Amino acid sequence: MESTVRSGTEALWAVLGGDPALVDRVEFGGVSGLLPARLPVMDLARATVAVCGLAAVERAGLPGPVRVDDGAVATAFVSERHLRVDGRAPVNFAPLSRFWRASDGWVRTHANYPHHKAALLAALGAADSVEAVAEAIGGRTAVETETAVYAAGGLAVALRTPGEWAAHEQGRAVAGRPLLTRERLDGAAPRRRADGPLRVLDLTRVVAGPVATRTLALLGADVLRIDPPHSPELPDQHADTGVGKRTAALDLDSPSDRRAFGELLDAADVLVTGYRPGALDRFDLHRPGLVTARLSAWGDYGPWGGRRGFDSLVQVATGIAVTEGTAGEPGALPAQALDHGSGYLLAAAVLRSLTEQEREGGSRLVRLALAQTGHWLTHGLPRYDPGRHLAESEGPLGRLRHAVSPVAYEGGPAGWSRPPGVAGADAPVWASPVGPTA
Repeated sequence: MESTVRSGTEALWAVLGGDPALVDRVEFGGVSGLLPARLPVMDLARATVAVCGLAAVERAGLPGPVRVDDGAVATAFVSERHLRVDGRAPVNFAPLSRFWRASDGWVRTHANYPHHKAALLAALGAADSVEAVAEAIGGRTAVETETAVYAAGGLAVALRTPGEWAAHEQGRAVAGRPLLTRERLDGAAPRRRADGPLRVLDLTRVVAGPVATRTLALLGADVLRIDPPHSPELPDQHADTGVGKRTAALDLDSPSDRRAFGELLDAADVLVTGYRPGALDRFDLHRPGLVTARLSAWGDYGPWGGRRGFDSLVQVATGIAVTEGTAGEPGALPAQALDHGSGYLLAAAVLRSLTEQEREGGSRLVRLALAQTGHWLTHGLPRYDPGRHLAESEGPLGRLRHAVSPVAYEGGPAGWSRPPGVAGADAPVWASPVGPTA
């Protein structure tokens, strides 16, 4: 286990520009076998949490180890499922957020937010019921549904195989870019004050961005989340990811609220955004010396660069749902791992940018997308391949494929000296003379 997760941690730490020697500080442990999946989900979870811890101890100048416990990691990656509010379990997916059979395949929709639900129903011309939506989607192809719903401002994604995503224009765009980008925009001095905590302005939604800012709050930052008053966060998601933060409502189309927001931004050290690319462009968010972290679903490039998206939809588009499916039906990862993993990775990138900024100055820009994290999960991490542990040989039974022995040591045998024979066909004698044993 440690070799594969260490390689993932080393790869992420290199992407973040960290000192390779610091990886030796990470200690992995805890119960094994958590978050089981065909894809290396637990390795992604461990590695993203590990580099977040490394970035934190580097910035704080602490000498001690970074401990990554599998139980804590796996629990945090499904934190929304463990949430209880006065004993009540959360509602993580609305009835219309699910897989549907289209005329030629499968579609997944996301309708947790009221405006997304309204757009879905309008695009389909359907009543507000599972039966009506199922009938409407069943009469369309998957891509027709995807196109119509997105055009109406809703969210629906056709199920694609890994090969289909690799051939898709957006899939090619994702594959051609690094996992995340970190840029120095100018030579401005850092905005940090010596007399107070780090100030983080939080303009994020749902899971990934709020996980990043929740983590920065844990590490001592003064995190202030801003939501539009007409579209607050869903209550259970707010309860799960709002730990350690303060929250406020501002209407940026209101002149007075816009001025208040500008004053907050003028005094911030870090800005984290999680809205779709382009949605905030009409607001002047740049400030000299600011560290800005932008999170999106599909990236801010390619034909899907301006689209909304969520972890569940990215899994469907990129072939992950096919890989995790069974008996011809799509599946899902055991956690919203693209969300949570991206959150910890984004927090690590912010911390590393602050560390570098204190030495070198300059406004900083970090960009990360759920689709990029998904590509790293499917292509950047070692996966179990049984073919590496199989052998073939010719013998009396024909051409035989079999597992190699797991017993291996320096100077030991490479394999068995003979293939299996026909049962009962050998003489009942020893193959070699009886003599002293070694």
